[in-house]
Amino acid sequence: MNNIMRKSQLDARELMLLDSEVKNQGKNMVVAYVLWYFLGVVGGHRFYMGKTGSAVVQLILSITVVGLIVTLIWWIVDAFQLHNWVKEHNYTIENRIIDQLTNNRDFVPGQY
Repeated sequence: MNNIMRKSQLDARELMLLDSEVKNQGKNMVVAYVLWYFLGVVGGHRFYMGKTGSAVVQLILSITVVGLIVTLIWWIVDAFQLHNWVKEHNYTIENRIIDQLTNNRDFVPGQY
């Protein structure tokens, strides 16, 4: 079931809570692209997105001339992937929060 269908089952309070939590826990597209632009060659955007392993590799590669060329190509490729990374991350968080909201709604204190 997609998130639109799942969101339609939430009331106004739950939707406000969902929006607030996604903003707090999610990644911001503008921040991700600013980090990509200014710190992308050293992996800044990858650190932000939680891709620590590849971010460290980019950082280490950036130290050498040959590595810097590789990292520049990688930086350009990341420009096209970053949008999907942010969307997928926020979608995952949204799903988790919707699950929590619906599970809490189903729980009735003293039922068991």
